[in-house]
Amino acid sequence: MSKLDQIDLNALKIFDTVVEAGSFTAAADRLGVAKARISIQVARLEQQLGISLFARTTRRMALTDMGRSLHEQCKPLLAGLQDALTQSGSEKGELTGLLRLSASVSHATQSVAPAVAQFATMHPGLRIDLRTSDRISDLVSDGIDLSFRMGWLRDSSQRAIKLGEFRQFILASPAYLKKHGRPKKPEDLAQHEWIALSLLPTPLTWKITDAQGHAQTVHMKSRLQVDSPNALLSLLQNGAGMSVMEEFSAQAAISAGRLIQVLPEHVLASGGMYAVLPPGRHVPARVRAFIEFYKAFIQQ
Repeated sequence: MSKLDQIDLNALKIFDTVVEAGSFTAAADRLGVAKARISIQVARLEQQLGISLFARTTRRMALTDMGRSLHEQCKPLLAGLQDALTQSGSEKGELTGLLRLSASVSHATQSVAPAVAQFATMHPGLRIDLRTSDRISDLVSDGIDLSFRMGWLRDSSQRAIKLGEFRQFILASPAYLKKHGRPKKPEDLAQHEWIALSLLPTPLTWKITDAQGHAQTVHMKSRLQVDSPNALLSLLQNGAGMSVMEEFSAQAAISAGRLIQVLPEHVLASGGMYAVLPPGRHVPARVRAFIEFYKAFIQQ
């Protein structure tokens, strides 16, 4: 029996995780094992193959050409094997393994977390890690299987599935409008206290279209800036100024009368709701299943 015949598939899985995570330490955290075990498995794999998989220095670690070639060839095979095991491991077809999801805080609160709660009940063999942040996560380095994003995708190379659209409203509190007056036309907005959401690419520039389809661009002035939609909502409700929010985050406050839509006869560009996948052709069964479940969940 040759050394190649003795190669452990688990060692290949560990090697794949090291590449995807970017370091031995990150791979150990992702797999929940000691870093020493990761190092031993990779070293043993290199010895059995008779090649160096990584070029190591005191400051960084990079794949060798042979390592990159092995990873490119093994990754789809490992993913396919995992998918096959997931589908055939139970007579009931239950999903297993770990599903890592990411979403903004508000999006997670509104719909992703409730969907996860139901999905987890349906699949008791599945572990789910839901990470919430208003900053866009790096799907590869963070090991995210699926990210939910709202707005406009800046990277056209991303693998994204459009789930729907949302409207945007110009909003202010009744107290603010009583004190500062209500704008009558789009150019009036430039004279008001504007709260900028720094997560947006152009938080002070907005294209506004009237009922006849005539569009104009308005440039706002801002003394207040915030990096969280939840904080923006609080500032608006407390009369700090005007701003734009998407309909799902603002609907409860609008219905309760805590916020009022400004220039309701005008419209802003609609945004998209997306499920974003990391690079690669293979999509695990648990990811496909949650995407389909979530699409149905938000349409209820």
